[in-house]
Amino acid sequence: MTSPASVYVLDGGFSSQISRHVGTTADGDPLWTARFLQTNPEDIVKTHLDFLRAGADVISTNSYQASIGGFMKHIGVTAEEAYNLIRRAVELAKRARQEYTEECHNQGMPVRKILIAGSVGPYGAYLHDGSEYTGEYADKTQEETMYEWHKPRIDTLVSSGVDLLAIETIPCKKEAMVLTNMLKKYPSVKAWISFSCKDDVSLAHGENFQEVARACWEMNTEQLVAVGVNCLSPNCVANLIDGLSNSVSPPIPIVTYPNSGEKYKSGIGWVEKDKCESLHTFVNKWLKLNVRFVGGCCRTYAEDIADIRKQVDAWNNVKIGTIIG
Repeated sequence: MTSPASVYVLDGGFSSQISRHVGTTADGDPLWTARFLQTNPEDIVKTHLDFLRAGADVISTNSYQASIGGFMKHIGVTAEEAYNLIRRAVELAKRARQEYTEECHNQGMPVRKILIAGSVGPYGAYLHDGSEYTGEYADKTQEETMYEWHKPRIDTLVSSGVDLLAIETIPCKKEAMVLTNMLKKYPSVKAWISFSCKDDVSLAHGENFQEVARACWEMNTEQLVAVGVNCLSPNCVANLIDGLSNSVSPPIPIVTYPNSGEKYKSGIGWVEKDKCESLHTFVNKWLKLNVRFVGGCCRTYAEDIADIRKQVDAWNNVKIGTIIG
């Protein structure tokens, strides 16, 4: 195993943390937290700041379930207004970064380099039929349809100045291949790709996680900074990623940001919590498996990120470096 490289702390469950400010959950909304881009922009900034103050090095834009068609359909805006809402997601993240940096200066605290990741969720989330949890839409959706749906959002995130893309919660091989190849259209852009899995072996749609993850990595080693998993029980992570870099040199950097151990069932909500320890207790083991980006997903909060920060600081024991460039 190579010597430890610097590790980046990600933010946590945006929908969970913002509910503390908004006073209501976005679960079940066809736009999820993207609706708050129109209704609660100040709460979005507050949520980003929560995670930055907790120790996140990377914050993701509130654009996971944002799309031009989705905004036009569900809140009745024009196409240009929809583009502007996605731009706003980046602007609000940048504003939070600036406010946090000024806080650090004013308080005499060290200033971390903060990166903004443009969140790119799966096509299935737009469908609002629960298929993003199974990947079933891949069986009846053409690659071109996925490409044309993703392109406006990615164009807007990139042109708005994100530092990298967070291609996340992808449940199926077909969409992963579309997005990994699509990334080549933006040659100066870095990204990670993170998958949704149904157990400790397979993607939500059933394909072998390691086979698909390696295929993505090999397709675009120039632009991918990591591959991995998110929004699954932390109990599943180690088995999924262990051995991912077998026969690969140098080892593949891995990203993981699990949820609290619960599963979301469309029309019901969060159910079936796994029996698992707090998220931070897994971190040291994951880092030994070459995880280089680590945070939390749904049902995790700023306190969880603060606990992860402590684990990562102990591992790094050096000033945060850069593998993104």
